[in-house]
Amino acid sequence: MTRLVLGSASAGRLKVLRQAGVDPLVRVSGVDEDAVIAGLGPDAPPGEVVCALARAKAERVAGELEPAVAADCVVIGCDSMLHLNGLLCGKPQSTSAARDLWQAMAGRAGQLHTGHALIRLLDNAITFSASENSFTTVRFGAPSPDDLESYLSSGEPLRVAGGFTLDGLGGWFIDGVDGDPSAVVGIGLPLTRSLLGRAGLSVATVWAANPPA
Repeated sequence: MTRLVLGSASAGRLKVLRQAGVDPLVRVSGVDEDAVIAGLGPDAPPGEVVCALARAKAERVAGELEPAVAADCVVIGCDSMLHLNGLLCGKPQSTSAARDLWQAMAGRAGQLHTGHALIRLLDNAITFSASENSFTTVRFGAPSPDDLESYLSSGEPLRVAGGFTLDGLGGWFIDGVDGDPSAVVGIGLPLTRSLLGRAGLSVATVWAANPPA
C-alpha cells in the first residue's frame, strides 16, 4: 500500500488533501529556505525558486523516512510565493511588512507560484523524481483600513505565503482567482494528479492506501 507523505507543516495543504479524500503522513522538512533561495541567485525566475524549495523539502524528508515507510511511499514537497510588481514575496516577517504588502496588493493582481516536487520510493530506493510549478493569478480586493488592521491582528498573514489565504480569513479580501484554487491554498490537485500518474500511481491507488480516519 503506497503511503503518501506530505513534507510540509502547512495546515492548508493538509486540509486540501484531506478534503480530497487522502490522509497523508506528515513530515516537516526543516529546510533552510533562505539558504536555498540565496544559492539560486537574485535573478532566478519565480518558478525556479519555488520548485527548488519544493525539491529541497521532498529530498530532505525522503532521506529521513523510516525504512517501513520508505518501502512503498510517495513524498510530496511544496512551496508557494507571490510574484507582485516584479518582486517575489514569501511569508511576511512582521506585521509591518504584512501591512506594506497588503497596501501594495490592494486592488491589484499577482501571481501565486506553487512548486510541487514528488519522489517515489520503493524498497527504500528512489524510482521516480520530478518537480513542476503551477501559477494562479489572484485578484485582490481593497480592505478598509479597519478591516486590514483587524486582519493583521489575527496573525494569519504572518503564517502564509504572500500574507493572504483563500480558504481562511483572507478570503474576504480576494476578488477572484484565475487558475487552480487548490494551488493557491498550497497544493494543486490537478498538478499533483499529473505527477502521480508519471510516477505510475493513480488517484484511486492513493485513496485506497491513505483513507481519512
